[in-house]
Amino acid sequence: MLLTGSHSRSLDEKNRLTLPKRVREQLGDPETLFVTPGPDQCLWLYTQAGLEQLAAKLDQSPATDAEARVFRRLYFAQTEAVDVDRAGRILIAERLSQFALLQHEVVLIGVRDHLELWDAGRWQQYLTENSQRFDAVAERAFQK
Repeated sequence: MLLTGSHSRSLDEKNRLTLPKRVREQLGDPETLFVTPGPDQCLWLYTQAGLEQLAAKLDQSPATDAEARVFRRLYFAQTEAVDVDRAGRILIAERLSQFALLQHEVVLIGVRDHLELWDAGRWQQYLTENSQRFDAVAERAFQK
């Protein structure tokens, strides 16, 4: 799956996010998505297949790897399965909303195999702080 783009959105009064129609189609119009805490205080959104692929990758770490155990526990314990309603909305749990410091205005971005949900102000700050590093980061990313 190749998820791309940035989508400015608003959370409604019930803390629901309406997914853009194009994004729902790219995801295969799922009935359920998984919302997880992500790095940099954003939320990650996965389909079940995407989350299973991530879990399989995490399973490659041995059970004796203490950091992998901590990550798996913290990550999966905080993951929420959410229904996608007929209007294409998902409910963002209050604790996850607080984790990501989400306000009313948010940005949904495609990051290849998953989506990220950012508070709009924090996303703009992230862009400002990191955009000038794009060339250097790209060069290192392709050297791996």
